[in-house]
Amino acid sequence: MTHDIFGQDTSLTAGAALNDWNAVQLGILSHSASTAQHLAAVLQSAPRFALGHAIKGLSLLMLGRSELIPSAREALRDARACYETALPRERKYIDALGSWLQGQPSRAVSQMEEVLARWPQDSLAMKLSHGIRFILGDAKGMRGSLERVLPTYAPDHPGRGYLLGCHAFALEETGEYERAATAGRQALWTAPDDAWGLHAVAHVHDMTGNARAGLEWLEGREGAWAHCNNFRYHVWWHKALMYLDLGQMDQALALYDTKVRSDKTDDYRDISNATSLLMRLELEGVSVGDRWEELAELCAQRTEDGSLVFADLHYLMALVGHRPEEAHRLVQRIHSDGRSPQTEAQTRMASPGCAAADGLEAFGEGNYAAAFAHLCAARPTMQLAGGSHAQRDVFERITIDAGLRAGRLNEIETLLDDRRRLRGGTEDNYSLARRELIAEARNPSAPTSVPAE
Repeated sequence: MTHDIFGQDTSLTAGAALNDWNAVQLGILSHSASTAQHLAAVLQSAPRFALGHAIKGLSLLMLGRSELIPSAREALRDARACYETALPRERKYIDALGSWLQGQPSRAVSQMEEVLARWPQDSLAMKLSHGIRFILGDAKGMRGSLERVLPTYAPDHPGRGYLLGCHAFALEETGEYERAATAGRQALWTAPDDAWGLHAVAHVHDMTGNARAGLEWLEGREGAWAHCNNFRYHVWWHKALMYLDLGQMDQALALYDTKVRSDKTDDYRDISNATSLLMRLELEGVSVGDRWEELAELCAQRTEDGSLVFADLHYLMALVGHRPEEAHRLVQRIHSDGRSPQTEAQTRMASPGCAAADGLEAFGEGNYAAAFAHLCAARPTMQLAGGSHAQRDVFERITIDAGLRAGRLNEIETLLDDRRRLRGGTEDNYSLARRELIAEARNPSAPTSVPAE
């Protein structure tokens, strides 16, 4: 019996295939751009490696694109054709792929947890459970999973640094900011290419309103994310947000052009980086020129996707105010999916999707009272859209600004107080500026900066 880099039994026997498989696993943990190349090599040299086919299918589903579902089904077919020769641990991955293709990603998570219950040092299962829970907006589940396996990892375990990086992110998403920063730094010391751990510390600086320290953290550590797939654009996005908070809008726009949007892809993660950054800039009164046009053109082709509500809402952000017909078509499709939910994705279209979509459309039409009402209705379940607190904050900012423009000052103060509690009692410059706007609006002798409805 051979073993992989994490000490797990594997049905692979050829040395070259095993080396490529180890590179696949480390690549998934480090978000490496070379991962797909290594996986292709594994499947070419070991075409009956069921786990390789399962990982191919799971990776396709994590891209959140409906047109990739047939390819994921083919991967499941190929994996099941080798089911009898797969080891018990490997079969769990095949079952997880099948569950997700049936519209039950939470069942896929449970199957990864079954792996971890018996093989807690399987770092690939750890990362997949973490990643799917992230898509589902399950921060507490992320943290619980990691803390169950953390005591089993020796200091020299090859996956320990990446585990610490995931733990740092889960700690941050559950409000343990000081512990998260410590864990993220330990992750990077242990695994210098752990971009996820590095970015978890960036999240801490975002959530504690310390953009200057965030820039200092990222400065000089570009090597930790230079090897990444498109995740590298997301780290640059964090840096752009820090410049924005400091009022350095030119630097934020420069990063948008040269890093965040250097490749004009329609990957939903790249779209979410771009749309949310442009929206934040516009809410601060910055003219972004014609940058919306390129995004709207791409997003107009994604209105029927329906894979992830997180993706749909960011597509919609690019369309409202720029492509109203396509925006309305997307809103209608979200409502259609939500009326008779048969999958977990469609359940999230129903809530928070429908209310959030109505709010974004109303905001784009300048109907700020309606936008505020709809977006407030979406807030209690917004975490189910997935993503991080920092990513979802764009919807919170739109809600707050809609309320300001509608004159709902008391309600906006409550939202700002909630936002401050989420951030450990700290406030960023966005919140401080909105409190100043509220104070100006309440003082009739002072000129108001609040736009009229």
